[in-house]
Amino acid sequence: MKKIVLALFISLAAISVKAQLLQYQNVIGPQQALQEYFAASDANRNKSIIYIFYNNNSCYGCPQAMSMLEDLYQKYYADQYSLFMIDYQNDNEYGFIDAYGLTQPLEVVLVRINDGAAFGYQKIDGLQNQISDKTSFEEYVRYRIDSFWGNNG
Repeated sequence: MKKIVLALFISLAAISVKAQLLQYQNVIGPQQALQEYFAASDANRNKSIIYIFYNNNSCYGCPQAMSMLEDLYQKYYADQYSLFMIDYQNDNEYGFIDAYGLTQPLEVVLVRINDGAAFGYQKIDGLQNQISDKTSFEEYVRYRIDSFWGNNG
């Protein structure tokens, strides 16, 4: 009985350590997707990423928020960062759900890339609930993006 309890304790401790490493060391995963991104162009080795994740259970405001995000990207960030819109609902290949803790119908993830490596990320969620005022939406998203990447001009 003591061996079973000890084995269970060790297993739980290992899971806890793994979760802490993911949380505190900002292990960005999914490495396969990032390696494909870096291989596509040498310029990508220093070009950070804006992911717009959505799922098939789209909400009322999601399509409009996605359109507003794409417009904002084209207007302010197209020459600085890469943008990917990804339906993460059936993400079995890359593991975005686990890597970024995706749970909502629309989430934006900013991934800092430098010299072919990922150095942290930040999530922005709830944007589908902020579409009623386009100016406020744009100001909020730009503030979050610029604060994360230090473009406070």
